[in-house]
Amino acid sequence: MIVERKLAQTVTYWGTRAPDGFGGLTFAAPVQMSGRWEERTELFVDASGREARSQAVVYAAQDVGVGGYLALGAFADPSPTAVSGAREIRAVHKSPNLRATRFVRKAWL
Repeated sequence: MIVERKLAQTVTYWGTRAPDGFGGLTFAAPVQMSGRWEERTELFVDASGREARSQAVVYAAQDVGVGGYLALGAFADPSPTAVSGAREIRAVHKSPNLRATRFVRKAWL
C-alpha cells in the first residue's frame, strides 16, 4: 500500500492501562513502531459518539487502542505521563485494502 511507504517516522505506543495487582493501574510496556505523525486539527467522532477536534493525527503500522498513548520518537519510559509530547489516543479507525490483507490505522490524539 502507498501509505505503508509513508510511515517513515518512529512513534512509541503505550497500550491502555491494566490492573497492576496492587489495586492500581499501569500502562503496557512501550512499543516502537513505524508511523506518520501529523500535527493538525481534524474533526472526528469519539467513542461516545461526540464530535471532537484532534491535536494530531497518527498513521500507525500496528494496531493501537483508544485510551493508549502515542509519542513521536523512540522512548523506553514505563509511563507516557513522563514523556513530553505523549498524547492520549481518543479515536481509532482501521481500514483494509481491497483484499483485506493489509490495513491502514489512523489514530486521533
